Amino acid sequence: MQLRLKNHPYRYECENLCRLFFPYSPVQVVDALSPGPEEPWAEALVDGRLYTARVSDGERVVEKSEEHPGLEEYAMTNLLYSAFTKLTGQSPAWGMLTGIHPVKLLRQYVDALGEEGGAEKFRTHCHVTAPRTRLAMRTLQAQRPTTSALEENDWSLYISIPFCPTRCAYCSFISQDVKHAKKLMEPYFALLLEELRKTAQVTKALGLRLISVYVGGGTPTTFSTEQLSQLCSAVHELFDLSHCPEFTVEAGRPDTITREKLLALKAGGVTRISINPQTLSDQVLQNIGRLHTAQDVLDAFALAQEIGFDDINCDLIVGLPGDSLEGFEKTLEGVLSLGASNVTVHSLALKRAARIEAEGGVTLHQKQQETAAMMDYSIRRLSEEGYLPYYLYRQTRMAGNLENTGWAKPGSICRYNIYTMDECCSVVACGAGGVTKLKDPYSDRLERIFNFKYPTEYISRHGEILQRKDGVTQLYEQFRQRLH
Repeated sequence: MQLRLKNHPYRYECENLCRLFFPYSPVQVVDALSPGPEEPWAEALVDGRLYTARVSDGERVVEKSEEHPGLEEYAMTNLLYSAFTKLTGQSPAWGMLTGIHPVKLLRQYVDALGEEGGAEKFRTHCHVTAPRTRLAMRTLQAQRPTTSALEENDWSLYISIPFCPTRCAYCSFISQDVKHAKKLMEPYFALLLEELRKTAQVTKALGLRLISVYVGGGTPTTFSTEQLSQLCSAVHELFDLSHCPEFTVEAGRPDTITREKLLALKAGGVTRISINPQTLSDQVLQNIGRLHTAQDVLDAFALAQEIGFDDINCDLIVGLPGDSLEGFEKTLEGVLSLGASNVTVHSLALKRAARIEAEGGVTLHQKQQETAAMMDYSIRRLSEEGYLPYYLYRQTRMAGNLENTGWAKPGSICRYNIYTMDECCSVVACGAGGVTKLKDPYSDRLERIFNFKYPTEYISRHGEILQRKDGVTQLYEQFRQRLH
C-alpha cells in the first residue's frame, strides 16, 4: 500500500491506520503515488487550514476534507480513519486505536473526567465499540487494587529464558529452539546469574523493594532441573523477597514439563506457573509446529495440581491455522474444566518474521467475523465462570483487529502482568531480549534500557549488559533529584 503525506509530522500514526484497514498490504511512504492495478493507496494532506484524506482500495476512491486552525494529530488521524471506514465498510472493535495499551489511555480519561465521562470519551473520541469500552473499563476496575497499592520504591524483576523445544509457526520472538541453540544454554545460564547479581547490587543500593518476580521466555522449562533449582536459589539468595508474594515461571510447553522440574520449582518458592496449550486440537497443534498433544497438556496440568500448584495460567490463541469456532469453543471448555486460575486469550498476531506468514497460513486470521466470534465467546464464558479481565494489550496485525486479555479468578491476579502492561511500576529485566522499563514514581516519565536481543549477542557482549545496569542507578538518581 502506498501512502503519501504532506505538511504534517504524523507519519507513524497514518501508517498504523493504513495497517489497521489493510493488514496484508505493506505500507510504503512515497513522495508521489504510482500504485499498480488494484493496489490500495492513501493520502493524508495538510494545505494551510485544509486537511484532506483520500483513500482507495485500488478501485474506489473516498475523499474527506475539513478545516482546522492549526496542526493537530487527532484532526488528521480522525479524518483518515473516517475515510477508511467509509471505503471499507469496516468499523474496527477498537476504533482508531492502534497503540498497545488501550486501558492506560482509558485510565487517563477516567482520571480527568470520572468513570462515566472517561468511558464516553474513550468510546466516542476513539470510535471504540460499546462492548470493547466495557471490557476496557472492567479491566481498569480489576486493576485498581493492585495499582493503588504501589509504593514509590516498588519494582519487579523479569528474567528472560529465550529457548524453546521448537519454534512455533506464529512466533516472531527471539526464542531459539533447543536443537540449534543447545550449545548456548550453559554459557547463557552462567552469564544470566552474573546479571542477576549485578541487578541485586544496583537495586539494593537504591533501596528498592522487590514485589514480583516473573521468569518468562521462550520456555524457561527448557532448562534442566538442576538449572531451575539454581535459578530459584539465586533469586532467593540475591534479593529480599519479604515483600514479594508473587514468583511466576512460565512452564509453558507441556513437552518440557516433568515431575522433577515441577518439584524443583515448588521447592524454589515459585507460586505461579503457566501451562500454555494455545489449543486442545491435535491437528491445530501440528499445524503450528508443536510436538506435544492435547493429552500432554491435560497430563501436565494434573501433575502440577498434584504437586500443589494452585495458580496455573493457560494461554489460548484465537485465529490459529486450521482452527474453527467450534474447535475454539471445545478448547476453552476443556481449559475451564481443568480449573485454571488464569486464562489468557490472545488474538493471533502475524509478524513477518514468523514462519506461518512466510507459508501463507493466514486463512482463519483473515476471517474477521469468525475470529471475533471466538473472542466474544471467550469473553462471555469466562465472565459466566467468574473470571475477571485484569490486563489487556494489543499488537499490530492481530486477527480480527482484536486484543489479548488476561482473565483471573478473584484473588488470582498476576500482579506482574499489570505492572508491565500498564507501565505503572518499574520492571528491571535480565536476559536476552529483556527491556528494563523504569517508571518515575513522581511523574509520568518512563525510561527504557534494552538488553541485546539474541543469545549470541548476550553472551559475546555481556560486559556491556552489566554496564547498562548502571543506567538504572543513574535514572533513579534523576527521578529523585527532580523531586527535591
